[in-house]
Amino acid sequence: MRQVAKKIVSFLKGEAGPTAVEYAIILALIVGVCVIGVVSLSDNANATFSKSVPGSVVEE
Repeated sequence: MRQVAKKIVSFLKGEAGPTAVEYAIILALIVGVCVIGVVSLSDNANATFSKSVPGSVVEE
C-alpha cells in the first residue's frame, strides 16, 4: 500500500500528472462536442425523414 501511495505522489509531482489531466480535459471536451453533434444530427434526420414520407405516423 505504501508503494502505491509513493507512486501516486511521484506521479502528481512530476510533469506527467498535469499533462494527463490536461489530456483528460481535452478528451472530455471532444467527447462532449461529439455527443452534442450526434444528438443534433439524429434530431434533424428524424425530422427530415418524418416529413418526407407521406402518411407516416410520428410518435412523440
